[in-house]
Amino acid sequence: MSDIETLQQRFEAMLLDCEKRLQALEGSRAHSVTSESKPVTDNEKSPEAKNRNRAKNRAANQAALQQLCEAYPEVFNRDNVRPLKIGIQEDLIADEKLARNRIKRALASYVRNPAYLKALVVGAERVGIDGQASGSVTEEEAAHATEKLDQIKQERRERQKQERQQARQRAEQEKEERLSNKLDQLLELNRKAR
Repeated sequence: MSDIETLQQRFEAMLLDCEKRLQALEGSRAHSVTSESKPVTDNEKSPEAKNRNRAKNRAANQAALQQLCEAYPEVFNRDNVRPLKIGIQEDLIADEKLARNRIKRALASYVRNPAYLKALVVGAERVGIDGQASGSVTEEEAAHATEKLDQIKQERRERQKQERQQARQRAEQEKEERLSNKLDQLLELNRKAR
C-alpha cells in the first residue's frame, strides 16, 4: 500500500470519528433544548429567575434598612453596629414611624449582617429605640452569633467552590464547542474536496 492510500485511510478514519463526535454533540444539544422547554413551576425556577428574585429582595431589604437608619440614627448605624434590645421589633412597631413589613425586612437584614453578629460579644450592651442601654449579650447569644458567623463563612466558601466549578464547566463546554466548530469546518472541507 502506498503512502497516499495510507494517508487517505487515516483521513477517512478521522472523518468518521469527527462525524460520530458531531452526532453525539448534536444529540446532547437536542436533549438540552428539549429539557429546557419544560414548563417551569414555582419549585423549579431557573437560576437566573432565582437570582433576579434574590436581588429584588436584597434591594427591598436595603431600602427598608436605610429608612430604619434614617428614622433611628442613634440605634441603627452601619459604622457603629451595636447589639439591639431583645423585643425591639415590638417597640419599633408601636412607635409607628415605619410600616410593620418594612421594620421586619430591615431588622432581618440588620441582624443577619456579619458586622452585627461580630458585635454580639459577651457583656456587650444592647440598645433600645431611645438609644439607651437595655440589657447585655449573654454567653449563649454570643455563642449563637459565633456559630452563625462560621455558617456564613462556610456557605461563602461553598458558593465560591461552586462558582469555580461552574467556570471550569463553562470553559470545558466552550472547548467542546470550538472542537465541534473545527470538526464542522473539516467535514465541509472534505465534502468540497470530493
